[in-house]
Amino acid sequence: MTTQSGRVDRQTVAGIFHQTFGKAPDIVARGPGRVNLIGEHTDYNDGFVLPMAIDRAIWIALRPRRDRWVMVHFNDTKQYGEFHLDALRNTGEGSIEYVKGVAWALQEEGFFLRGWEGVVVGDVPVGAGLSSSAALEVVTARVFAAVSHCSWDPVKMALLSQRAENRWVGVQCGIMDQLISACGRADHALLIDCRSLEFQHVPLPPTVRVVILDTGTRRGLVDSAYNERRAACEHTAERFRVKALRDISLDEFERRAVEMDETTRKRVRHVISENDRTLRAAEALRQGDVTTFGRLMVESHVSLRDDFEVSSPALDAMVEIALSQPGCLGARMTGAGFGGCAVALVEAETAETFAQNVAEQYRQKTKHEPAVYISRASDGADIVA
Repeated sequence: MTTQSGRVDRQTVAGIFHQTFGKAPDIVARGPGRVNLIGEHTDYNDGFVLPMAIDRAIWIALRPRRDRWVMVHFNDTKQYGEFHLDALRNTGEGSIEYVKGVAWALQEEGFFLRGWEGVVVGDVPVGAGLSSSAALEVVTARVFAAVSHCSWDPVKMALLSQRAENRWVGVQCGIMDQLISACGRADHALLIDCRSLEFQHVPLPPTVRVVILDTGTRRGLVDSAYNERRAACEHTAERFRVKALRDISLDEFERRAVEMDETTRKRVRHVISENDRTLRAAEALRQGDVTTFGRLMVESHVSLRDDFEVSSPALDAMVEIALSQPGCLGARMTGAGFGGCAVALVEAETAETFAQNVAEQYRQKTKHEPAVYISRASDGADIVA
């Protein structure tokens, strides 16, 4: 779902539509990817996360159809898919299943949908942990709402997009990715309570930049590792007779830590302390205290590395190199772990030099080819034309 040559904007995607269909599109929509600033492996424990929508997105340029056919060209993979809204069937044929899944979820909810034909173009790196799939789902929901004259409720549409990924695509993701893609605000992060789905926009000071550091490595087969960690969290919540780990205070955990084996104790300590860090980090941002925010990012990485054990040599190297640079306030791995991206908070005036130096030093140290993106927080999914 990403182009090979760099950034995408409205003109890019409209031009690709014109090449494909011979005329200008009637509608252009975008759905941003996301980076999680802090709050990792807390979502499925009913906890708190603090992502931001990034200025990289999945775009759809389209024209409505008079019938109920949906026809989609995926620019980067040169794939084409089509389906009729009255005959949805999961064939497992790549990216089109995300579009079908959203159509299925919307229709299951009672929306009457109309057909369209268009092109999908994007610049969210696939597999890097920046939620290209959620961006595709949410922008697809935005498109269906536009052509079908449905009201746009970002929270409801995020939940339906999550339903599509869970039940149609078969990936048991939490709500964070779709919610931030739908509800993001420019120059703000989003503090999400993953139990209530209440959220608050938290301003990002203009004196800093968020820099995404792609290690050039991707997660392997880690389902069993994820399942083991999730099970440890759920079993501990049952033992403490609470709904989820977010209901256990740090003091209570420390009093009863001796009841757990060492591995479980480490897993649980990460989640409980990460929830606390995330709330403190959001408050630090509100106060403009970027020094404290950066320190909490580093503490989060150490916890993910040592207690939850989901980092990797490449991620650790990237974080270490980032923290050694002038102007870096904090850095941590981001996403599920075992590969993908780190994220750093950097003083704005040093961001360009920081990006160049980190990429060069990481390349020399690891022999991996990194990608570094200086990012700004963007608005959630919208119609841009």
